[in-house]
Amino acid sequence: MATLEKLRLTLRELKEHAPFTLFGAMLGVAFMLLFRNIGKEKSHILFLIFHPGHVVMSAMVTAALFRLHEKKASFIKVLIIGYIGSIGVATLSDCIIPFLGESIFQVHIPKHQDVHHEEPDNEAAAKLEEAGKHEGEQEGAPEHEGEEEHAEHVHGEQLDIHLGFIKDWYIVNPAALLGVLIGYFLPRTKLPHVFHVLISTWASSAHILMNTESEIGFFMLLGFLVVLFLAVWLPCCVSDIIFPSLFIKSGTACHCHYHESREEQE
Repeated sequence: MATLEKLRLTLRELKEHAPFTLFGAMLGVAFMLLFRNIGKEKSHILFLIFHPGHVVMSAMVTAALFRLHEKKASFIKVLIIGYIGSIGVATLSDCIIPFLGESIFQVHIPKHQDVHHEEPDNEAAAKLEEAGKHEGEQEGAPEHEGEEEHAEHVHGEQLDIHLGFIKDWYIVNPAALLGVLIGYFLPRTKLPHVFHVLISTWASSAHILMNTESEIGFFMLLGFLVVLFLAVWLPCCVSDIIFPSLFIKSGTACHCHYHESREEQE
């Protein structure tokens, strides 16, 4: 496939993906509003549901496209391409891009009023604060320094990029293998593209919720609408078009809606 044809196809696919992706991003924002108060641990559970699901779908699409256009390729080659393509793209979409958005909006830092709203009824925190003040006075430190250290201790103001294939390797890596197996042995399996978009968006939203300490306001939601759109829009076409086509020797073009292209061939 000529380079110009690849570029034309990629731009066309990006354009066709935009409406689906915008709809998915809006549902991602609704997802964040619905689950905004469930806490870090339960947000991680949601991530463990949607991120491996995204990996399975991405691996299946990548392996199936490569398998259909390179019928003589060995299983090992399909496995390597399917694994790298799915893990790399799903990590970019569900972890790295959301993490960049979290860094920009500083979601891990609670607002000043949120800190003071949570602390008065916490007897243990009050005692710890008093002890910090006393220690600070003994060492000649300013009185408010103990308060700042306590706030950082209670809320853990440290942003965490949660790389699923490393931190949840026992779930995410087998999910990639499962997707490759489906794509290799059942390359003509039909998969509605909207499922891929929605699961990817919800995985990205769950990653954001895992790090969110501050109150989710209107402007933050608007910003994350853009973040979720980009997190799905670009990686999807990289996974479904650009990455597989790099390894295809024949002149046949890859199409992101791969089930549609197969129906045309039939």
